[in-house]
Amino acid sequence: MKVLSLSCDNKHGFSKKPVTQLTLIAGLGVEGDAHCGETVKHRSRVKADPTQPNLRQVHLIHSELFTELQAKVFNVEAGSLGENILTQGVDLLSLPKDTLLHLGDEVVLQVTGLRNPCAQLDHYQKGLTQAVLDKDEEGNLVRKAGIMATVVKGGELLIADAIKVELPEKPYQKLERV
Repeated sequence: MKVLSLSCDNKHGFSKKPVTQLTLIAGLGVEGDAHCGETVKHRSRVKADPTQPNLRQVHLIHSELFTELQAKVFNVEAGSLGENILTQGVDLLSLPKDTLLHLGDEVVLQVTGLRNPCAQLDHYQKGLTQAVLDKDEEGNLVRKAGIMATVVKGGELLIADAIKVELPEKPYQKLERV
């Protein structure tokens, strides 16, 4: 379980630029990223209520999703879906709410929920929104576009840093969109 790629952008665009390291700030997010802050930065959520807490400080996607999308002939690479951290070997979507992710020697993130795929995906590549949605055995919608987290403990994060998962106390809460 490790960090495969890191991305950041100070503008509110769809994709982010790959970088070799990130500085994460407790309670705020990724230094220099457009979504860094205590209160919500996602444009549609700012319009609804700019005072709500920022539960979307850091966006993580599992690299296995990119492999799946590439097999369906989508052109996706590090940063293209707006993620800050691309992981390998961590089943992000199965983690319960409030899971702590220890990244490298310093950083600790707290999982807040699922990224809700939006129409921006189809503006990037036609059909991509549907490609990151699925149904489970009971017919429930599965959102595969990654998870969101807040920064509990900041620090420097590098590509290839190890990831350790610390589950919260039971009963677990299933991830919902945030």
